[in-house]
Amino acid sequence: MTQPFVLPDFYMPYPAQLNPHLEEARAHSADWAREMGMLEGSGVWDTADLEAHDYALLCAYTHPDCDGPALSLVTDWYVWVFFFDDHFLELFKRSQDRAAGKAHLERLALFMPMDLATPMPEPQNPVEAGLADLWTRTVPAMSAAWRDRFAESTRNLLNESDWELSNINEGRIANPVEYIEMRRKVGGAPWSAGLVEYATAEIPARIARSRPLRVLCDAFSDGVHLRNDLFSYQREVQDEGELSNGVLVLETFLGCTTQEAADAVNDLITSRLQQFEATALTELPAQCAESALDPGEYAAVAAYVKGLQDWQSGGHEWHLRSSRYMNEGAVRESSPLAGPTGLGTSAAAVRSLLSPASARRLRNYAHVPHQRVGPSRIPDFETGYELRLSPLLPTARDHLTDWARTTGITREGLWDQAALDRYDLALCAAGIYPDADQKDLDIGSAWLAWGTYGDDWYPALYARTGDFAGARLATERLKALMVVDEPDAALAAPHANALERALADLWSRTAGPMPPEGRALFRDGVVAMLDGWLWEVSNEIQHRIPDPVDYIEMRRDTFGSDMTTSLSRISHGKRVPDEIYATGPMRSLVNSAMDYACLLNDLFSYQKEIEYDGEVHNGVLVVQNFFDCDYATGVALVHDLMQGRLRQFQHVVEHELPVLYEDFGLDEEAREVLAGYVTELENWLTAILHWHRECRRYREEYLSHGIGAGTPAPRRADSLLPGPALPFAWRAAPPAG
Repeated sequence: MTQPFVLPDFYMPYPAQLNPHLEEARAHSADWAREMGMLEGSGVWDTADLEAHDYALLCAYTHPDCDGPALSLVTDWYVWVFFFDDHFLELFKRSQDRAAGKAHLERLALFMPMDLATPMPEPQNPVEAGLADLWTRTVPAMSAAWRDRFAESTRNLLNESDWELSNINEGRIANPVEYIEMRRKVGGAPWSAGLVEYATAEIPARIARSRPLRVLCDAFSDGVHLRNDLFSYQREVQDEGELSNGVLVLETFLGCTTQEAADAVNDLITSRLQQFEATALTELPAQCAESALDPGEYAAVAAYVKGLQDWQSGGHEWHLRSSRYMNEGAVRESSPLAGPTGLGTSAAAVRSLLSPASARRLRNYAHVPHQRVGPSRIPDFETGYELRLSPLLPTARDHLTDWARTTGITREGLWDQAALDRYDLALCAAGIYPDADQKDLDIGSAWLAWGTYGDDWYPALYARTGDFAGARLATERLKALMVVDEPDAALAAPHANALERALADLWSRTAGPMPPEGRALFRDGVVAMLDGWLWEVSNEIQHRIPDPVDYIEMRRDTFGSDMTTSLSRISHGKRVPDEIYATGPMRSLVNSAMDYACLLNDLFSYQKEIEYDGEVHNGVLVVQNFFDCDYATGVALVHDLMQGRLRQFQHVVEHELPVLYEDFGLDEEAREVLAGYVTELENWLTAILHWHRECRRYREEYLSHGIGAGTPAPRRADSLLPGPALPFAWRAAPPAG
């Protein structure tokens, strides 16, 4: 069969190596697969299939430094996971039997007990037999924290196969953001990262879920999965009728040829690998130092990072050679610029220094700030949901004015009363909380004002002055105000500025009536926003336009999405189990709504952020940079992505939530609560759109009143936070009262 596209030149900065215990692993895995019943008689593979796929070669490339027994065990895991995938295809995907597939997946969780003393059921098929054997042989060598993480990633890998099956049943192709999120789970690379720990060194539990480690794992996963999509397009899309393939997703979203989509996927792989490198070199060392790792822990983290690099380059080498994939012409002919040739030298080409990947890296840091762009271009769009505004809006506006003056927000020089009036954040709250009483509407308005003020404060004080240390100190002080056990303690703490004073007031008023678990959940949302602002400061100081995937995922935090949406969830109390909110459909519902609102903001704020503020954190600019396209094209692509996310939100409500209700056996009360939560998200979307259209924060005629106007500011002689001169006329506000 003719290949549907020419494989692109790949960015692969790490040379592949081969483990010397390859033959030992080959022999062992063949015997093990036969013992588990995966070969002749399974109806899925025979010995020739296993030999042709050569998973031992994959593992020898991806784990080049481990000893023979470890390589054999890791190889058995990969034989099992690929057998699971093909077994699921033959038994459930081809027949589109979702009920049987779901029952099969649910039983597999029983073969991963945290305590090995817990009895397992009797295996009924080769997949269950293999998992039971592997779990018993692997987990004794690892900590309880690793077991928990590895079991979670294995469950994700297994259970999200149900998502793929649902999309096949509906003939639905995912949008790009949805696809990347779901591909991480079903594609198994986070699971592979767990095995990298087994083969190299276990990372310290206290940093395992930190942003740098999460980003490293996500960037690694995306590179692995998207690379696999290029090599497997012919088999998956043309032979199996698969809809979960990144080339097909971009081909559909961009409306382009298969070759153009393949090239775009390769560009995204390059971007994700460069994100991996940036995180490993900048964020990770800082995280290790902040967490006070000892030398042994530092070494473990370094070994893990190298292990992920080895997997990336080794996986590429294996794809070039495995009969499982389309790889004709993937190994280029030698040229004067090709560098050394032979086994494991695919990354050593001199031409890589002259490749588009190098140009892309430079472009990420080459944006010229404050370019004249003119008024923001706003497409025609509607959410399709009815706008309802609280009749208490006029009073909420008056109360917000008083609160902003009392806390000092309108008296520090960054905002004045005219700015607060232009921004009209009570209008947004009135749409988000149309049925709230006056007290709750006032609190909602104040939180929006505080978040918007902080969003202006961080770049003005810290990004434009290069004061990352000051930003970190400010962030830690703000976090320290939010004491879960004693909400009122925030009021008694010393406050250096209006941002702290306002947060102390809001935390006491909001968290005080909440149960402790609700306070912790809400605090997590505020902390995510604070950490997002710190991430923006770091990028601004580096003058770096973010990678598109990292941008979308961090934008939810910097916009305060989790903080505002969690208020609704907390109000539901104990009537809906937390595990419901952690399911794929619920996360998909919330994330799609968040992305729509965040990208909507980027469209309206483009002129303010690019021309007046000199920002690099705007979805349109990120798209322009990634595709190297003009403003109009960037707007069109962002608008298309917004529409895709809105359609996904609606798809989840119509198709996935009813199935979720049935799967968990939710009673009528719980279903009504979740239906109300959907309505609240619809209100949130509609209110944010209405606010952007009506407020004067982003209109060109008012932008000259923004940050940076007027004379240079003096140094903060009276502030508790050290730092350089401010770009606006700052002065300390007196205490509240």
